[in-house]
This record gives sequence, C-alpha cells and structure tokens, in this order.
Amino acid sequence: MKILIATSIFPPDTGGPAHYALELSKEFRSIGHNVKVVTYSWEKIFPSGIKHLIYFIKLMKNISGVNFILALDTFLTVVPALLVGRIFNKKVLVRTGGDFLWEMFVNRTGQDITLSNFYKESRNLSIKEKIIFFLTAKALRGVTGIIFSTNYQKDIFVKAYGIDINKTFIVENCYKDKTASNEPKEKNFLWAGRNIKLKNVDRLKSAFQEAKKQNQDITLDIMLNPDHNLMIEKMKDCYAFILPSLSEISPGIILRAISFNKPFICTKETGIYERIKDIGLFIDPLSEKDIKERILFLADDNNYLEQRRKIENFNFRHSYREIANELITIADRNK
Repeated sequence: MKILIATSIFPPDTGGPAHYALELSKEFRSIGHNVKVVTYSWEKIFPSGIKHLIYFIKLMKNISGVNFILALDTFLTVVPALLVGRIFNKKVLVRTGGDFLWEMFVNRTGQDITLSNFYKESRNLSIKEKIIFFLTAKALRGVTGIIFSTNYQKDIFVKAYGIDINKTFIVENCYKDKTASNEPKEKNFLWAGRNIKLKNVDRLKSAFQEAKKQNQDITLDIMLNPDHNLMIEKMKDCYAFILPSLSEISPGIILRAISFNKPFICTKETGIYERIKDIGLFIDPLSEKDIKERILFLADDNNYLEQRRKIENFNFRHSYREIANELITIADRNK
C-alpha cells in the first residue's frame, strides 16, 4: 500500500503524536508499505483557516497513488485530510489522540474540567470553539473509520459528536518491552510535558511543597517541553514518575515509565486505567490532598518496593508492529 500519514507534529517536535507518527511510519515501511508523512511546519505561524488551507495543499501534492490517509488528530489534520479524500475519492482514517476542543477550552478559561465532564453540560464556547466543534463533528462523521486507543474516549466522542459506532475501532497504544534502567540515587519524582493548564502542574507543585514538609528527602524534577531523548535518560534515573493531568486518554509517557519498571502516580481520569489499575497509584487530579498523600505513600521504602514489584510482574505488550498491522486490517476492511 501507499499510505499518507497526516500529523500536526513530527520530530524534532516533541509530544505523543510526533513520536507515534515516527514509530508508525517506520513499521509501515518495515513491512513493505510506501509511506509519506505530511506535517505542519512553517505554516504554523498563520491563524486557523489559512494554515489549514496551506496544509490542505500540501496533502494534495502528496495524494497521487495513495490507498488511504491516516490523520492523527481530531481537527488540525483530519479536516483538510477529509476534504482531500473527498476530492480524490480516498479512504480517510482518523486515529484520535487528545481532544483539541477540550484542551483549547481549558487553556482559554482556566477552568478545571476533566474530559469526562466536558461534554456533559452546555459550555460557553467562543465563536472559534463553536466552529471547531462543528467541523470536528462533520469530519468525524465523514471519515471512513475512527480509531480510538481507549473505550474511555470512544464512549465520550460517540455521544458528543453523534458518531456511527459501527465505524469505530480500538487500537491500543504501544506497550514496549521492558528496558533496563538505573537504581535511583535520590527520591526524585519526575514530571515532563507541556506547560499548559490541563497538565495540572501548579497543583502538583503546591501538593509537593506540602508533602516535602513531612518528608525532606523527596524532590520534584520538572521538564518543560523536553527533548525526547533527554527525557528518556532522565526517566531511567528517576525514583518515580508522576502525571497528575486533569485527564489523559492514553498517556504514552506512563507506558514508557512502565517499560523501565518505574513506579508511577497517574491521574485516575485516564483511558488506560483498566489496563494498568493493578500496578500504579492513581489520584483525583482536582485534589491537592490526594496528590500529596500519594507522593508520601510512594516515598515510603516498603511501599515503593511493592509498587515496583507489581510493575516488574506486568507483562502486557503491544508493539508498533502490531499497531501497524491492526491499522492495515482496518483499512482493508473499509474498502
């Protein structure tokens, strides 16, 4: 097959979609497919509409001979990809990552709203956000198939956007083989990611300050917009990883911590809770007290060793090779 991957970010950009696009393109090629990746670059400086138009043109220039387009988000790439697919009669699959509308609303308003609660009641959306909701709904209803990484997001989106459940599929995120890491030299808790409201960093810092009053041995390492390779090395050395986001659909960064057998604290508002509920510690992201107590719990040596034992015994794997083959099967099914 000839596959066109439409992604909003790609290395050297950092973030889950960038890494996913890179690894997936490698696997597609390794099993014999021809892959072209089209990403946003210089056009990012333009406002919505203009940058979408430029990206639309970039997709059109690469559409010749393509069997299907795989868009890796619910707005920035899928809207132009669907238009190109309609014009050239190509299948368009969308693999959802986060939720562009929810993220924009939380960052604009500063409100602490989890993804599971966002669509449960009417919101005072801006004009731009109303347009995004409308176009996202149209795109998701118009694509050939929608691939979710969790039932958590699928259930939310099917109801919120009126999606035909018969064209939805679940392809879980990548669970890598275990990799050797280093024994921690100190009780340093690592956080890494973008400095945006939904990542809940301010509440984490406040909770950690309170925890440190009871345990002076703990430290918090913050990595903002980290280089991927540097973050991996830091993760190998850390005591534990912490991710207190308002919501996380399928956080690859937690799955990476698991691959290093690192104990972790994660928001309970996550789509992978059922998969990893027996090996991690989970917190209410809106409760500073809960975050503090989990930090102190994990700082205890006996508790730490027990959590690490649980993770070491966790043996579920789901490789990018398996992901690539599952996506090909979905594309073949939707002829």
